[in-house]
Amino acid sequence: MRVVGGRHRGRRLVAPPGEAVRPTSDRARQALFNILSHGDFAAAGSPIAGESALDAFAGTGALGIEALSRGAARAAFIETDRGALAALRRNLAALDEEDAADIVAADAIRPPRAPYACTVAFLDPPYRSGLAGPALAALADAGWLAPRALAVVELAAREDFAAPPGFAMIDERVYGAARLVFLRRDGDHR
Repeated sequence: MRVVGGRHRGRRLVAPPGEAVRPTSDRARQALFNILSHGDFAAAGSPIAGESALDAFAGTGALGIEALSRGAARAAFIETDRGALAALRRNLAALDEEDAADIVAADAIRPPRAPYACTVAFLDPPYRSGLAGPALAALADAGWLAPRALAVVELAAREDFAAPPGFAMIDERVYGAARLVFLRRDGDHR
């Protein structure tokens, strides 16, 4: 697994042994960031450059690291698995991104209060776990998502998903076994 774009393009990322972590494929990550950089989301400028990103169910941190590689000012990583946290820390250290990263060893469906609100969020819960909707709602309630934040959820291609209150689905794409769902948070939150 490698960083697919930006200043760290081509750099290897490590993953913990076993099947506890299922990193987003390079192909799906490349497609996701192409959509964010060149699609309708980029009409008002990059949704990533200079912004704060959240990588929930972070695993190796590939999505948040990809955002940092492409110019995000900060990235928060929420993860509970010890092996994944160790791999995430190794990946950030190898890329010299520790100063731009906040690692939160917590459950994304019971997150602590956020130190800052993120304008883009990536959620990659275990497939068919039903955790994406509850995590989005919990992250919003805890202040992790800015008003009008863009959230991208990775699910199994045929997995059921309903946007929680306060979020509108705006697009979805299927890449092999993965489906990427793009949502926008309502803008009237304080």
